[in-house]
Amino acid sequence: MPQLEADTILKQLQQRQFQPVYFLQGEEPYYIDVVADLIEKTALAEHERSFNQVVVYGKDVDVTAILGQAKRFPMMAERSVVIVKEAQTVADLEQERSWPFLEAYLKNPLPSTVLVFCYKHKMLDSRKKLGKLLAGKDSPAVLMTSKKLYDNQVPQWLTANVRSRGQQITGQATAMLAEYIGADLGRLANEVDKLTLNLKPGQPIDEELVQRMVGISKDYNIFELQKALVQRDILKANRILAYFAANPKANPLIPNLTLLFNFFSKLLVLHQAGPNPPDGVFKSLGIMNSFAQKEYQQALRVFPAERVVGLIHSIRRADAQSKGIESGSMDDAEILRELVWLILHNVPAGVLQ
Repeated sequence: MPQLEADTILKQLQQRQFQPVYFLQGEEPYYIDVVADLIEKTALAEHERSFNQVVVYGKDVDVTAILGQAKRFPMMAERSVVIVKEAQTVADLEQERSWPFLEAYLKNPLPSTVLVFCYKHKMLDSRKKLGKLLAGKDSPAVLMTSKKLYDNQVPQWLTANVRSRGQQITGQATAMLAEYIGADLGRLANEVDKLTLNLKPGQPIDEELVQRMVGISKDYNIFELQKALVQRDILKANRILAYFAANPKANPLIPNLTLLFNFFSKLLVLHQAGPNPPDGVFKSLGIMNSFAQKEYQQALRVFPAERVVGLIHSIRRADAQSKGIESGSMDDAEILRELVWLILHNVPAGVLQ
């Protein structure tokens, strides 16, 4: 069976079309969990699960034990379900001595069993026998590969996810969630769950709701700091830094450095596109709404390309300092304060040493 996308598999499952073997692999665990959870919840009625559904963890089983469970016939039910979570930790799954047994089962699986491998954060070697067998056209197994999204794909995914729930989200709220959380689809989905529960009928997810429910201060957050840097507003930047220093748990340094790094990295790409980057370049970077585009256009005028290169170096240096490299006795607040001073005063990294 050819590789299938998660959306296709989910539609089949919703129509109660179950295959005998699913091998769910990839660096992005979100869709692996979504598919496995749907099988776990829908393949059997609740009263059938105690005798016919088995969930095991890879570190606790070997291939022989997994296949032993898969070969059992269901009791008073149409099918049985065997789900192997964390399948990448099955010690002998990729060892040659197990392949004859896996090959024999995969070529002739028990039709009444739904066997699910949740192989997270990695993929099988397609050059080896098991990888070739699962990807083969004649394989009865469904192979799904879940890839990490690029940062510029997150806003589109987020918008589609919200719309699939029958809700709407503003462009600014999308940009805020995408920048603040990044390409962690599981966390994004959880935040959307929380946001939609607090919506009034007809109300879209907007910036104010995101700030209130996700724990982002309305006036003192990394996005406001970013604006202050672009606008060269030293007073506002220092107020935000003071708030961060007083609330370190709510404003950890590493995520803030990541957001600043992403901002200036995108700015460098825009510089390379010329003095007036076309809309296509903005969209390719995930800068979808006009509000964010205007901020980047202003930043292009404030920070020349050579300056942006230096700022990226300064942010990398701050990241190293946060890990104890050349930081002396500086704490996180002092590291960020020095970085902001360098950005606002056009001073190269290392001058303050």
